[in-house]
Amino acid sequence: MLYVFFLVRVFFVNRYLSVVFFVYLCPLYFSNQKRHIMKIIKLLLLAVVAMFVCGAHAKKYPEIKFEKTTIDLGVFSQDDPIQKCVFKFTNTGKGKLVINYVHTSCGCTVAEFPKDFISPGASGEIIVTYNGTGKMPGRFKKHVQIFTNCKNDLARVFIQGEMSALKKEVLRKKQEK
Repeated sequence: MLYVFFLVRVFFVNRYLSVVFFVYLCPLYFSNQKRHIMKIIKLLLLAVVAMFVCGAHAKKYPEIKFEKTTIDLGVFSQDDPIQKCVFKFTNTGKGKLVINYVHTSCGCTVAEFPKDFISPGASGEIIVTYNGTGKMPGRFKKHVQIFTNCKNDLARVFIQGEMSALKKEVLRKKQEK
């Protein structure tokens, strides 16, 4: 009879169910009444069948897949500090995708994201705006965290670039050479 308890403990990770079965099995182990043992065996079989039926209806999760996870804004002038980029994504999962929240690494980066459901196979985009106004010229790399209803609920994308202290015209002539 202790073997039965061990099997129940292996099958049921949930401690509550194991305790319930243990409470029923201990008195029966000491009483040796066959009809109670048969009831327990039937109950065990019913529980195993219920476990497999519940496992067959696994939840269908969405999955977010980005075309690019890093976008390089290149070199731009401090005179033109506002830069935009678009992260395109597709829902490759089997459920409807919901973007709950988008968090940027600092206040100089703002993200616009779709508030609607994205059906399986459908695409969407997240528009990220970098505002370097008042920032020191130089290289930067910022991350954007996307919180979704996917199984892996957090996705990260990155923007990087270099803001130059040179004027727009001077920078444009330098890049043309």
